[in-house]
Amino acid sequence: MRRKRQALSAEECEAVLKRGSSGVLAVLGDGGHPYAVPLSYVYANGRLYFHCAKAGHKLDAIAREPRVSFCVVDQDRVVPEEYTTYFRSVIVFGRASVVEDDAGRRAAAELLAQKYCPEESAEGVAAEIDRFWRALCILELVPEHVSGKEAIELTRQRG
Repeated sequence: MRRKRQALSAEECEAVLKRGSSGVLAVLGDGGHPYAVPLSYVYANGRLYFHCAKAGHKLDAIAREPRVSFCVVDQDRVVPEEYTTYFRSVIVFGRASVVEDDAGRRAAAELLAQKYCPEESAEGVAAEIDRFWRALCILELVPEHVSGKEAIELTRQRG
């Protein structure tokens, strides 16, 4: 990163990943073209989890090349009078794979449900997971490198 003063610490990057609700997964698509797709996710135990269908372009790409990146934009406030944006974002580089074991798949589905439906009862979550179980695919992204950056104005505000 060229502007080291704007780099986020590992703890700040983790906080962004925990509070974010969506990001963009980038994979190596057909013909070597990048393919980037917005996804909901949950960050837990140092890993990212996504749910998706059991077939599709994203899964085909990951099967060919598991190295991916995932970007979460935490803030992007346009400040027209300064001709800039006050931004904060994190990029995770790592390897993605399909969670094959049922226990791991269910645990990740429960984490996703807790994040996006925190008021739902455990019984309600279990019923919803059971309803979609056969069609449910869970992806896990194991980070190898995490990088975060914010606008210099935000860095200055923090002192």
